[in-house]
Amino acid sequence: MSIQTADPLEDVLALVGTTSHLSVGLAAGGPWALAFDPPPAVKFNAVRRGACFLMVDGEQIPLAAGDCFLLTRPRAFVLASSPDLPPEPAHPVFAAAVDGVARVGTADEVFILGGRFGFGERAEDLLLDALPPVVHVPGASPAAATVRWALDQIDAELRDHPPAAGLVADHLAQVMLIHLLRLHLRDHTPTGWLAGLADPVVAPALRALHARPAHQWTVAELAAVSAVSRSTLAARFKRTVGQGPLDYLTHWRIELASARLRRSDGTLAAIAHQVGYGSESALSTAFKRVTGQTPRAYRSRY
Repeated sequence: MSIQTADPLEDVLALVGTTSHLSVGLAAGGPWALAFDPPPAVKFNAVRRGACFLMVDGEQIPLAAGDCFLLTRPRAFVLASSPDLPPEPAHPVFAAAVDGVARVGTADEVFILGGRFGFGERAEDLLLDALPPVVHVPGASPAAATVRWALDQIDAELRDHPPAAGLVADHLAQVMLIHLLRLHLRDHTPTGWLAGLADPVVAPALRALHARPAHQWTVAELAAVSAVSRSTLAARFKRTVGQGPLDYLTHWRIELASARLRRSDGTLAAIAHQVGYGSESALSTAFKRVTGQTPRAYRSRY
């Protein structure tokens, strides 16, 4: 049997509507420390020159040139030349930015590029809960070369200002996000469905489910995709992802149906068939079991 496979990470990023926006850069030197309010969206910073410290959740993380970090939760944080300096509020410093650069301290030793990633309402359950509050990717490792490339391209767009530079830089930031997530998956033990992507037995089954969500999958078919027994796949999938493969499929189908309810005016019957249910009533039953509301009630909110 020929099995199509897909990329679950790509599917989820597309489903949650990932957007990016670059913010004012920060030039700093000498003794300095800035306190940032909890960001309303996923925050990222990249140290392009120099070194500094990130303080968040009681942790001190030294950042060197090339290092990047993501804050996946709304946490207050401090960036500073030294962790023992009392910080000043960051907002007035950034409000006084000139030509896209905020300045603090007495010199120009450090330059930090920053921005934020926006996601749709389902991002917390689908993506962010599977990540730690702070994702730190050191830039010195050879594996981070792709991140450095994206950052170099962003720098060039912002420095040279060719036509549509802002749009290109924002898209490059999304490229950087994907590379950051890849590196995090490679170097850390993730949780939830992201853990499945890192598991050699579970990953093929996950990719098959995402490639053909409307197919009437059986555990036996998925086990064949992963080249293991049914019992091995079922146990490994549940231990790794937190639910069985068919339960995962049900929840993914409901996510797909929810996106269609939000973004299109297709009939419930048509949406049901698109995501793998034989009738509107079958979709409604599964939808209410998973979300606690009917598809019609969900659609009425949008």
